[in-house]
Amino acid sequence: MPSPLLQSLFDEEELKPMTVSELNSQVKGELERRFRNVWLEGEIHNFSAPYSGHWYFSLHDSAAMIRAACYRGSNYRIRFQPFDGLQVRVRGQLTIYEPKGDYQLLVESLEPVGEGARRVAYEQIKSKLAAEGLFDAKLKKKLPPFPRRVGVVTSQTGAALYDILNVLLRRAGSVSVILIPARVQGESAAFEISRAVQLANEYNERSDFASRVDTLIVGRGGGSSEDLWAFNEEPVARAIRASAIPVISAVGHEVDYTIADLAADVRAATPSAAAEIVAQREEDICAALDRRTNDLFRIMNLQLLEKRSYLQELQPSTAVLDRLRHAGSRLETINIQLSPLRLASKVGDGKATLGVTSQRAESAISSAIDGKLRSLKIAAAKLDALSPLAVLGRGFAIAENEKREILRDSAQVEVDDVVNVKLEKGSLTTKVLSKK
Repeated sequence: MPSPLLQSLFDEEELKPMTVSELNSQVKGELERRFRNVWLEGEIHNFSAPYSGHWYFSLHDSAAMIRAACYRGSNYRIRFQPFDGLQVRVRGQLTIYEPKGDYQLLVESLEPVGEGARRVAYEQIKSKLAAEGLFDAKLKKKLPPFPRRVGVVTSQTGAALYDILNVLLRRAGSVSVILIPARVQGESAAFEISRAVQLANEYNERSDFASRVDTLIVGRGGGSSEDLWAFNEEPVARAIRASAIPVISAVGHEVDYTIADLAADVRAATPSAAAEIVAQREEDICAALDRRTNDLFRIMNLQLLEKRSYLQELQPSTAVLDRLRHAGSRLETINIQLSPLRLASKVGDGKATLGVTSQRAESAISSAIDGKLRSLKIAAAKLDALSPLAVLGRGFAIAENEKREILRDSAQVEVDDVVNVKLEKGSLTTKVLSKK
């Protein structure tokens, strides 16, 4: 059954003259109605991209060609720059450019055909972003030393989420997880991933410090290069680089790097590996606390040993004082014992003699004690003058070899020997670099 347009064109009874404009307009309307959503495969020829932002080219197969145009409103979503000779699959609408009557395809989407073409697209995006400095190491942010809350951008039904949660629950139970779900495969995946990264940052902007996400894992499990292609999209790379939250890329591919890997602050080969990186930060903290605790105990023990050694060095002075105290105690005992003895042995007139004798004895004892104290002070002054501690207090030091022998001559040591140096406060362990 012919269409109304064709019927009107060839029905002789209704045939009447038309203008060219009318004809082109009617044909255009018919084509756009009948061929609204057309898929074609072919090879690009005569590609051009003028300053208007539109693309113009022709699409060829082995026997025919058709003109094509992809306007700026559509081509901004295409992830690479087409070029002559590239095999592509396009979707669009047939139309006519009325002023010239040119039959053409208005392209709405375009994608390369085959792995080779996909690799070309990858290299184009990579080169473009690298030229902008998007992968510069100076732009990469350090992961926080004490991660508290991790954001995860991935599919809520994929294995990647399970792997991340499993590792964190097992090795870093204190770290909480916030899921920002996104499709990780398909036509809308790149948009959803980049939007999820933006949402994580917007969440931080309106949250207090304790509630903020401090690390972001963006990724998925393994798959073919086509499955992983969303992570090569330009919007994903730009969202990762613009993120104020440090990003760990976790695309499950051991060999190849995605564009997201290059843009991320840290790259992990798999989602599990990304979780291991976060968990390792907590283990590092525990290990550091253990080291600091051991260092504290070691320093305390060294200080106790130094105080004990200092007390041992003071023992001779303490012994002299102890002997003086003992002598004074004995004198008091003798004085007490003498009084009743003399009273018992004398009677009558002997009381006066006893009093005189007692006074003389007390005077003699006091004189003896005073003499001993003076001698002790003189001896103490001499001891202080000769004491190593007094020498140290004047800024000198005592050097000993490893056998604890005091060094008086440089001939007693050799280069590279270890020498212990005692100061007024503390000590040093040194190494002989040279000798004269």
